[in-house]
Amino acid sequence: MVEETILQNWIFTKFAFPFLLIFFILFGILEKTKVFGEDKHRLNAMVSFVVGLVFVGAVFPKLVVENLILFLTIAIVVVFIALLLWGFVTGGDAKIPDWMQKPALGVIILAVVIATLWALGVEGNVFDLLFRQTWSTTFWTNAAFIAVVILAIALVLRGGKSS
Repeated sequence: MVEETILQNWIFTKFAFPFLLIFFILFGILEKTKVFGEDKHRLNAMVSFVVGLVFVGAVFPKLVVENLILFLTIAIVVVFIALLLWGFVTGGDAKIPDWMQKPALGVIILAVVIATLWALGVEGNVFDLLFRQTWSTTFWTNAAFIAVVILAIALVLRGGKSS
C-alpha cells in the first residue's frame, strides 16, 4: 500500500499549492513593476488573491502549470548536477588547462545526458534505437569516417596557420 503524506493530499496539490504559486508570482510581479502605483501593497495582494482563486477554478491552465513545474524541477536538478560536476572538474587548486575545458565540458554534458536517460528508464530504448537496427552498422561506420575526415581537415588547417 502506498503511503500518502499530508502534502500529497488533494487539498494541497489541487488547491493550495497552485493558488500560492500564482498568488506569490503575480504579487511579486505587481510589486516590482508598480503597475498600480507606489505603496499599493494591499491592492496588489487583492488582485493577486482574486487571480489566484480564478486560476485554481480553471482546470486546464492548472494542469499546464503543474506539468511545467514538474519539468522545471527536473530541469533544475539536471542543471545543478551538471554545474556540480563542472565545479569538481574546474574548481579548486588543481585547475585544468584551458585547452582541456571544452572536452571536459563535452564529457560532462554526455555524462549528464546518459545519467538522465538512465534515471528516466529509457536508456535501453535509446540504445536499441541507435545500435540494434538494421541500418545502425552502416550509419555509425559512415559517421566515424566523416568524423575522422573532419578531424584530419581541422588538424591540417590548424597546422597550416601556425607555420
